Amino acid sequence: MSAREITLGILTDISENSNFSHTVINRTLNQYQYLEKQDRAFITRLCEGTVERMFTLDYIINCYSSVKVNKMKPFIRNLLRMSVYQIKYMDQVPESAACNEAVKLAKKRGFGNLSGFVNGVLRNIIRNPEKVVYPEEKKDGKRYLSVTYSAPDWLVEQLINQYGYVAAKQYFEAALQNNKTTIRCNTEKITVNELKVMLEQEKVLVSEGTYLLEALKIGGYNYLSELNSFKNGYFQVQDESSMLVGTVSGIKDGDYIIDVCAAPGGKSLHAAELLRKSGQVDSRDLSETKVNLIRENINRLGYVNIKAKEADALVLDQDSIEKADILIADLPCSGLGVIGKKPDIKYNMTREKQKDLAALQREILSVVHQYVKKGGVLLYSTCTINEEENLANVRWFLEHHDFKLESIEDLLPPALLSDTTKEGYIQLLPGVHDTDGFFIAKLRRN
Repeated sequence: MSAREITLGILTDISENSNFSHTVINRTLNQYQYLEKQDRAFITRLCEGTVERMFTLDYIINCYSSVKVNKMKPFIRNLLRMSVYQIKYMDQVPESAACNEAVKLAKKRGFGNLSGFVNGVLRNIIRNPEKVVYPEEKKDGKRYLSVTYSAPDWLVEQLINQYGYVAAKQYFEAALQNNKTTIRCNTEKITVNELKVMLEQEKVLVSEGTYLLEALKIGGYNYLSELNSFKNGYFQVQDESSMLVGTVSGIKDGDYIIDVCAAPGGKSLHAAELLRKSGQVDSRDLSETKVNLIRENINRLGYVNIKAKEADALVLDQDSIEKADILIADLPCSGLGVIGKKPDIKYNMTREKQKDLAALQREILSVVHQYVKKGGVLLYSTCTINEEENLANVRWFLEHHDFKLESIEDLLPPALLSDTTKEGYIQLLPGVHDTDGFFIAKLRRN
């Protein structure tokens, strides 16, 4: 199978079956490990780019096609999307090659009767680019953001209402930029400088993190799991926003820490390292599959003061009541902070799902807050930027439970200080901050 045919299969799985793009891409690349690095890079770029810009691509296609995108056969719809992405956004791909390969694929997969249609639409796009009339930002800012940055109308409206037009635009711009992988150095095994040298020897592109000394940004690698530095447990993939949970927690030697929704374990593992081989971390999640992911990371990194186990955060564990010095509650959320890495989220999420998730978060908090000792700390976090799931839930929690917000100002890098960090919480917004979108609140039990 050619790289384009493999890509088409991935896109069909993502768009027609609502499967997560990063999961389908990784699974498929593992299946075709014989492919050259260049082909794998092409597949990844074409898949991720097509998913990221799906609304924009559909808008372009609809300007040229008599049959609207939503009326097309799934195969043809995705074939046109990925072909238009190559024409519009991949300078190294000749326009004629994108068109010709699409026609060949249509014939090969039994759509010869539609190959002329595919050829006609793509040739028209190449020859007459002026036919696409984009919304004007000054006349209709919301529509402009939706079409330009490929975002659903409801999400554009929500972000403008919550953060203002400028911040919303910055957020959507940041989501379309090529984000490097951020890693946290395992300082129990290696120093940051030593890890940087080792990665460079492995032909990995390395730069320093933006806010934290233990963070590095990497790129240009093939398979992460093939790197000796990864296999030997010298680092963990973790965004700086997620690392900040451990940074503001105030972890002390000997603390007992519970992480209730932990998989794949980034925050639990960071907590174990901050304990400096003392204390204990209980890293919990709902399913055996998720818990096994945590165990794999524990074994690879070599921490001795952390255990993973299956536990439902909605079911009260009597043995844990008032035992935890620190409780980490990084709860299921709408994930809007990570659409730069998981772009399909913006197409699959809805306002109704957001409301359901906010309610679930309150249910979980109502149970797990009981694990915090009197005087202990609860860290509430999500990887979303939706206020209903973040600050609104914190305010609700404080109304119903005997906790108070505690300043995190002395524990944060100076570049992240704000009025809210004095109060005890921070909302990170891509485009405004050089991180994923993330919310952290530090609450101390009275």
